[in-house]
Amino acid sequence: MKVGSMKNRNNVLLVLCILFCFYFYVAISDGTGGGQEECLNAATCGDCLQKNPMCAWCETNDYSDTGKSRCDTEDNLLTLGCLNYTMPLTEIIKLEDEELSDAEGHNEAIQVQPQRVSLKIRSGDTHTLRMKVRQAEDYPVDLYYVMDLSRSMQDDLEKLKVLGKIIAEEMGTITSNFRLGFGVFVDKTVLPYISTVPRKINEPCPGCEAPYSFRNVLPLDNRTDLFAKKVNQTKISGNLDTPEGSLDALMQATVCKGEIGWRERARHLIVYTSDASFHIAGDGRLGGIVTPSDGKCHLNVDGEYDDAHLYDYPSIGQLNAKMRENNIIPIFAVVESKHDLYQNLTELIEGSNVGTLLRDSSNIVDIIKNNYEKITQRVQIVDTAPAGLDLSYSSRCAEGGEFEDGNTCTGLRLGETVEFDVAITARDCLGGSKNTSFEIQPIGFEEALTVEVEVICECDCEEVAIEGDDVCTFGNGSLICGECMCKDGRYGKKCECSGDVIGNEEDENESGCRPANATHVCFGRGECVCGECVCNTRPDPREVISGTYCECDNFSCARYKGELCGGPERGDCVCDTKTRQSACKCRAGFQGLACDCPTRQDSCRANNGLICNALGNCTCGECRCDPNSRFQGARCDECATCSEDQCFFHQACLQCKAFNAGRLTKEQCDMCLIEIQEVETLPYVENSKNCSFVDDTDNCSINFAYQTSDDRQKITIFYEKIPICARSMTGSLIEGQNLLILIGGIVLSIVLIGVVLALIYRLWTYIQDRKEYAQWVKDQQDANWEKEQNPIYKSNISTFKNPMYNK
Repeated sequence: MKVGSMKNRNNVLLVLCILFCFYFYVAISDGTGGGQEECLNAATCGDCLQKNPMCAWCETNDYSDTGKSRCDTEDNLLTLGCLNYTMPLTEIIKLEDEELSDAEGHNEAIQVQPQRVSLKIRSGDTHTLRMKVRQAEDYPVDLYYVMDLSRSMQDDLEKLKVLGKIIAEEMGTITSNFRLGFGVFVDKTVLPYISTVPRKINEPCPGCEAPYSFRNVLPLDNRTDLFAKKVNQTKISGNLDTPEGSLDALMQATVCKGEIGWRERARHLIVYTSDASFHIAGDGRLGGIVTPSDGKCHLNVDGEYDDAHLYDYPSIGQLNAKMRENNIIPIFAVVESKHDLYQNLTELIEGSNVGTLLRDSSNIVDIIKNNYEKITQRVQIVDTAPAGLDLSYSSRCAEGGEFEDGNTCTGLRLGETVEFDVAITARDCLGGSKNTSFEIQPIGFEEALTVEVEVICECDCEEVAIEGDDVCTFGNGSLICGECMCKDGRYGKKCECSGDVIGNEEDENESGCRPANATHVCFGRGECVCGECVCNTRPDPREVISGTYCECDNFSCARYKGELCGGPERGDCVCDTKTRQSACKCRAGFQGLACDCPTRQDSCRANNGLICNALGNCTCGECRCDPNSRFQGARCDECATCSEDQCFFHQACLQCKAFNAGRLTKEQCDMCLIEIQEVETLPYVENSKNCSFVDDTDNCSINFAYQTSDDRQKITIFYEKIPICARSMTGSLIEGQNLLILIGGIVLSIVLIGVVLALIYRLWTYIQDRKEYAQWVKDQQDANWEKEQNPIYKSNISTFKNPMYNK
């Protein structure tokens, strides 16, 4: 009984859940099925298919007579009564899907499944394709050995002469179907790459062979003894500069498929050995070579690249593209000093690997074996999808594991199967060419998955025109996909209107449905019926398209918090008569593009009544506080650096109300929600706080106290009537005027004392001078001067007498 009761109860709950979901669906869809907005503006069936993968086109003849859109979601069309509609779906057909297998007898191995598929996909839709990859055991291998034969590689060549047989034996342990080839390179045979002195051209170094760009010494062959023989016959050559013509050699070894002997169903490996760097695209200009590499085979009958002097070195990107096209995997075996250079090169060439080569190449066998194991342990897929198709990958690298994002699997063993999910998205109609094909291929594999793609951009009904007098007004048009396509000179839903069209100019009737510079008639949201727009009807009757040209509606205005115009309490979506566009008409108390900005400032009012505490601006109901003010917060009334009291907070309102001063304007002062009381001295009041501030006008200190009511809704401020600077000297205070007299008296006394001291000093010096002068006079009078003859004095007067005078 308990079990049965429980089952019945579960059944009842299940039924209730189903009914709830049904009514919820009906409520939110309003019977329309929640149509896609982008489906509703399509003009033709083809346009409808390209709008959205969920769009369908109604082919019923008179469906659009009521203004309903022919293009809508499938659910909406069924809900609105359309039973004949077209909605092509994405589908995929496997054209070739052979199971994965190893090579058996004359049957070749199959490593990719499926091999070819056909995909029909809607524009904008995504389809996921699953492919499997397995590296077959005992798979054929073609290994082509490309060697730098500049003089510095002399000992490497000698070592290779005895390693050819060992290479074949080691590869024989991996596959029974193995072929080996040999090619050598030096550089371009022009200055400055080689010396063009006549004797140096033929013998660049003692015992050396004349230089060359690239030479195919031995095409791929399963006779390993022939490999050793060809290596023994090879001589070293030489060049001038350090970089070699490596990229020329790799390009020719890649693209000369017939000359090298690459097989269609085999793993293609190039083992490259060198002890130097390489020339890149653009270096050819040093030798006067400006023609870019054409990426084609130029080997002559002797297997030499004799056009190297005509073409520049290939670029790394060009070489990578050709190796990818021909499924070549390079292994770079280089000396330790060049390892980093070639490691960087492997990041630019897909699937490549690098190994460190000893000076005499004695470890080349180990490098080949180890890197071949790396190659077989890794599967990476790439594609050649054209623009317009987006591909993304996820991989499952272990059986029973989960799919993870990425196009690479590592750590595999031969015979293990990996799976890739390829999500293919058609962005558009491929530039008008709706049919294309591309390949998805594991790097280094000859096999690939070919995907033939058809992007569905048109409806099948567009190719069928139905004629009949009763369909499109007496044969004035043809019925295509349920709509009349009118003949020249006729228009309207049923081709019921007439008008002449001269050249590319519309007649006056249809031009009345198209505003200046508009692309579509009636903005693509209505029909031009004899010169007037008849706007489409929306599935939701509450949504209305309006305007002379159907340019407006009441559902495409800006939204705020998911609500059109912020919701009905904030505004309505109407047609703006000036711009002739849909716009929000905000209700009182709101503004903004989506009526998202309240005009009321109640939310910005601080508890003192001031908007943003008069220290900021109220914008859309939020305060933008002055960044230089110490008051911040939602209402600019929070001070992180102030003490717990609010003295400074109430100071501005007290200054303006009591003294008509301060930073507040008259309008702001009127907002102050405080009561003020003038007192002689501050009383003790419960729940109050004593404060003071200095008035900026007269530097007088004013004492006040504020009191907050128990409900914190009322603030009362008590302030002292007389500022500190204006009180009398009664008791311990000094009046301002007496204070000035006292200060003046002190200053005057100091000045008088200084003058008196100066006069006393001057009188004392005068008396001293008088005494000294009197003493000097007395000494002058007491002096006694005697006349004495200086014994050494001789007069300077000489007297001569003439004896003959008076005779």
